[in-house]
Formats: sequence, C-alpha cells, structure tokens
Amino acid sequence: MSDSEQSVYAKRTKTIHYGSLEESDRWHVDRKDNETDGSGKTDYSQLTTADYMALDEDVAKEKAALLEEFERRKKARLIHVSTDDGEVKSALRKLNEPICYFGEGPADRRLRLKELLSALGEKGLPAAKPAKEEEKPKSQQKETNESTWYHEGPESLRVARFWIANYSLARAKKRLEEASEKMRQHSATKAGRMVELQKRIQQLAPQCSQVGDTRPITGCSINEDSSLLLTCSLSSLCKVWSVPDCTLKQTLRGHKFNVSDVAFRPGVANDSKSEVAMASCSFDGSVKLWSYDSEESIADINGHVPHRVAKLAFHPSGRFLGTACYDASWRLWDLEQKQEVLHQEGHTKAVHCIAFQVDGSVCVTGGLDGFGRVWDLRTGRCIMFLEGHLSAIYGVDFSPNGYHIASGSQDNSCKIWDLRRRQMVYTIPAHTNLISDVKYQKNGGNFLVTSSYDKTAKIWSDKTWQPLKTLSGHDGRLVGVDISHDSQYIVTASYDRTFKLWAWD
Repeated sequence: MSDSEQSVYAKRTKTIHYGSLEESDRWHVDRKDNETDGSGKTDYSQLTTADYMALDEDVAKEKAALLEEFERRKKARLIHVSTDDGEVKSALRKLNEPICYFGEGPADRRLRLKELLSALGEKGLPAAKPAKEEEKPKSQQKETNESTWYHEGPESLRVARFWIANYSLARAKKRLEEASEKMRQHSATKAGRMVELQKRIQQLAPQCSQVGDTRPITGCSINEDSSLLLTCSLSSLCKVWSVPDCTLKQTLRGHKFNVSDVAFRPGVANDSKSEVAMASCSFDGSVKLWSYDSEESIADINGHVPHRVAKLAFHPSGRFLGTACYDASWRLWDLEQKQEVLHQEGHTKAVHCIAFQVDGSVCVTGGLDGFGRVWDLRTGRCIMFLEGHLSAIYGVDFSPNGYHIASGSQDNSCKIWDLRRRQMVYTIPAHTNLISDVKYQKNGGNFLVTSSYDKTAKIWSDKTWQPLKTLSGHDGRLVGVDISHDSQYIVTASYDRTFKLWAWD
C-alpha cells in the first residue's frame, strides 16, 4: 500500500462515526456545551465545516452592509440641498424631523438633511421638492435685492473723482518709470544694497525714550522732513515733539474724550501759518484739524458723532482726508470744498483702519469683521476683497510699489496681498499677540514694521519676509508705529505712556 493511499484512508476515518445513534446525539450535545467557555466566547477549535460556512455568511452580510453604507453616503453626496438655512429647516419640518439640535450649525443641519434624504430613498425626495421649487422665485428675489444700484451723487463727488483721476494718472506714470529703471539694474547691485540695508537694520537702537503723557499713548506720526513727531493719548491731548531730541514743541487741546489717532498732512511746511497741517480723531466721533501756529483746532468735522473714529489718513495730495468709523463705514472729506464727498459702506462691522496708495487712486480699509476692501476712488467700486484673516484687522498699509498691501490682525498674523493678482501671496506668523499696526518703508518698501500687544515691534524684509530685527524695550503693549520718509527713524507708541525713537547707530 502506497503512502498516498494511507493519507486518503486517514481522512476517511475522520468522517466515519461508530456506535449507536443515541451515543452520537449525546456527543453532539456535549460538543455544543463545550464550544463556549465561561466568558461566552466561541471555541473555534471545535468548529465543523458547517459552522465555518455560517461564519462566512456572517462576513458576507457585514460586507453587504458596508457596501450599502458606502452607496448611501455616495448617494448623500450627490443629493443637492439648498444652502439657505431657512429652506433646510423647512425641508426638515416636512420630513417630521427636528429643525435644530443643540449645538448644531447650518452646515451640520444641511448634512443631516442629506443623510435623511439618502436613507429615505425615493420616498423622501418628494417631501423636499416643494423647498426646491421655492428656491427659484426666492433666488430671483435675492438677486434683485442684492443687485448693484446707483443713485445720483453730489456735484462735489464728481469734482473730487475727476481731480483724483488726473492726479493719480501722472503719479502712476512716474512710479512705473521708476520701477522700469530698477528692473534694469544689475541683480548684484540690488543684492548688495539689500545686504547693506539689513546690516543697518541690525544696528537700530533707541535714540530717545520719552514719557509722552500721563495716560497711555494711542498713536504716533512723523512728518515729511522727519523733523517733527505727533502723538496722541487717552488724556485727550495731542503733542508735537522735535526730532531727534524729543523736545515738546506744541500741545494741542480741544478734544473732550480719548484721542485714537493722529496724522500729518503732506506738503505743508513747518513754518506755515493758519493752514491745516495735522488731524486727529477721537472715541466720541470728533475729528479736528490743527495748524502749527495755534494750540486750538482751526476746523472740526462732526459727521461721525456718536460713533468712534478709530483711524484717519491723508490722501497723498493732502487735499482729502479719509476716516475709518465704527458705524461700519468710512468717509472721504475734501478740505478744499470743505465738505464730505463720499460716505462709503461695505463692511459688516466697524471699520478700524484706512490707508491710501502712493498714487492716490485707491485706498484700503480693514474692519472688525476680519475682512479688508480695496476701493477705487475714481469710480467708488470695491476692486478687491481681502479674505483670509481669522479675526479683526487693526492695521493696513500700501507698499510704495503700488500693488503690495500689508494687513495686521487680531489673529497675530500679518498677511501680504498682491493687488495685481487680487490674492494673498504670503502670511507672516509675526507675533504672539494681536498686531496693532503695520507700516511699509516709505522711500523704497524694502522692509515692513509691525507692532503688537506682545510689547515688541518687528522688522521684516520685503519679498522674503524674513525677520530682521525685534525692537523690544516697552513695558506695555504697542499700539502704533511709524517710519520717517527718509528711513532714518522708527517711532513706537505704547500703553506704558512712553514713545521710543529708534535710529541707526
């Protein structure tokens, strides 16, 4: 007998049972009792072929259930549900489902409706059809309500827009010619200048530290020839200081409440008299215009009362003044026509900051809604929407190149935007606390300065956005920063009631 025959005989003997049927039944009963141990788990070593077939059937059922779940999820993704939260609630009500669970948002509610429709199949779809049928007239009504509308503006606005167009076109032409000349420069020359600038920035040191007021300082500004410094504080006073010795030259009295920001008017000589040279704004909504020869304001702008005016900025021409107001709008004032020429809405919350482009054709505003907007002053249209910050924007500024915009936010980051591409190009994780202000170098835009509530100001290189220098020394949070037009000085204002003037060694 061969080995193969022996192996076959051994397999057959395992399937043959000896003895009476009664003994066989008793053996089956004992086997079933021993299949499970004390924990209730099955002893798979005692399973027979029939038992294995039962397990295969269970696995097949699980696979079928999984496939069914995948198909249901796929079907849910393909189901189109309205993005209008009211229509989603109406559809849930028609399906006899709760319209809202605790902690459920509009997106979660919409996803729940999709899953319900996918589970109900064809029976659930007719119940949601009335909501879909109502979408068409509602969407048409929504488009009608949100469509752009125009009304006839005052004659002063038409005069201002024509004047801004003529002014900005000439400056834009000059800026582009200068940019072309820089492009023709050798790359080694550009790199050498940048290395030299970085070395100079590393040598920045406090030139002067001055107690500016009895209460926290809220803003600062340097004039065009870098000879004067203007500060404001919560004491309702504005003060003019000499640079670089920081000697008090003039105290401006007139505000009755906290002053939030100040600015120098471009193109005004230091020895001018009875001419608007400075502007300040207050928490009570008042805006005052000042001259160098008087401590009293020469003009008041009261169009914002009772809403707070957070920031203001002069147009590069010096003819217009832009103000950011907490009534969710910003205003443009013509100092020659002596009236408001533009009251622009668009933000959903308070507008906190404003800055003009070097050409004077556009301006950018930032609000507590976390969004920024770029406005064309010649047409009044919003030409770019700055969306990306997670919280309120407290500072904005234009680069001298005319197309880069910097914005500082409560989310501790500074974002760089490109007006040509109409998109964000870089995010700087700048500070460990909110950024209160941002400023570009005025005569080249080679670096950017940010101030923060973490008590420091930081300098960042243009294009690479690498940190070059950290200006530390204040005991309180920084609320403002400015750079002189000749890039010789950087001033920082703090809640510790002091301002510091930083200069090259």
